[in-house]
Amino acid sequence: MLSPRFRFLRSVASLTTMTFSRGPVSLQGKAPDMSEGNAHLLMSNVRNRLREIVGASTNWRDHQQALADRLSLSNQLAGSQDELPVRRMKDSYIEAHLPLGTDPTLREKYLNYLKGVRFGRILEDLDSLAVLICYSHTHNKTLQRSPLSIVTALVDKIDMRKQIIHPDCDIKFTGHVTWVGKTSIEAKMHMSQYHGGAYTPVLDATFVMVARDPENKRAAFVNPLKPEGIEEEKLFQQGEINKTRRIELSTASLLKVAPTAEERKIVHSLFLNTLDSKTVSFRSRVLPPNSVWMEDAKVKGLEICHPQERNIFNRIFGGFLMRKAYELGWANACVYGGCRPNLVAVDDILFRKPVEIGSLLLLSSQVCYTEGKYIQVRVHTEVLDPMTRQHNTTNVFHFTFATDKDVPNIVPQSYGESMLYLDGKRHFNQTLESQ
Repeated sequence: MLSPRFRFLRSVASLTTMTFSRGPVSLQGKAPDMSEGNAHLLMSNVRNRLREIVGASTNWRDHQQALADRLSLSNQLAGSQDELPVRRMKDSYIEAHLPLGTDPTLREKYLNYLKGVRFGRILEDLDSLAVLICYSHTHNKTLQRSPLSIVTALVDKIDMRKQIIHPDCDIKFTGHVTWVGKTSIEAKMHMSQYHGGAYTPVLDATFVMVARDPENKRAAFVNPLKPEGIEEEKLFQQGEINKTRRIELSTASLLKVAPTAEERKIVHSLFLNTLDSKTVSFRSRVLPPNSVWMEDAKVKGLEICHPQERNIFNRIFGGFLMRKAYELGWANACVYGGCRPNLVAVDDILFRKPVEIGSLLLLSSQVCYTEGKYIQVRVHTEVLDPMTRQHNTTNVFHFTFATDKDVPNIVPQSYGESMLYLDGKRHFNQTLESQ
């Protein structure tokens, strides 16, 4: 059984990693359990497993027909959670391997221009694995295909535990279900890397998934979970705490309620610091030394959503969205800090709406808070309908980066930017509290 979630231990965790030579890979990066002849699940096969579970196809035309055939599976859904058998945490346990040290061809896919690991690819792997874990929890061996459509609702937290991810060393993912509601599932995953003759922890991730009907329109019941032993009880209780915390954060959102008294003082102080002392005017604003206007700390991008990036339900793969958002956020932090930033944490990635194939996906990253060497970046994604010109938000991402030197202060001008500033500060403080 997996150990409890290990809290964030380091103030800075680098995801752009150690340089390696183009010559033969050192044997210290090859894990014994990834040697030839050992049977294990490879990350490259996880999505194939998912296609088998739901009856999807790798062929675009067959894939569309297979999804249409899934509509007949609605009568296999449970009418209530009581109709479903109780599961244990070990029923959903999965171990998957990413042989970067063993497979040079695979390594090229994960290699970035700095000869490090592309963390966006790791996000894709985590998303796929979380879905497979949840399908393992809900598995019914009497059914040929699962009637459930399990999709990512949010990424609650990704905590980094190691400063270096080696691009030429094998990686292992493990995870299982830790909490279950009526239609939602929490899955915790751990990533470790084989280096120096042993596996060492790299990150801990908590994803929340939701189960829908075959058409992905209505909520569907999932199997209840029964913890066994003290450690599993702690994991389950933490899941309840996480749920309560998410509800409280949503209730206190600055999109719903006014800032606190302390936050209002912060906003007013920022305003006073930017007033031109030479004039008696509220409109005359001056940028303080070593500062950047928030308006000047944006980076935007656009993606045309092609079928190649579809998930098993014929929509754009959530891991792909996370990868693109992370890479844009990293680029923004890099430009802002003037040096290569290191990822500290990923926090509260919310999936509001699915992204359809053929969509024009607009991504906008904003540096919304800074403190010392830290840069808080918010990435907002939306789809644009070119016919109606309507914009619909699909995702919001929050990333905390750190650099090796102090960065300029970010300064809001408008009230809306001030709310972004406070929201960024809240997410940053939450990351620090998890240390």
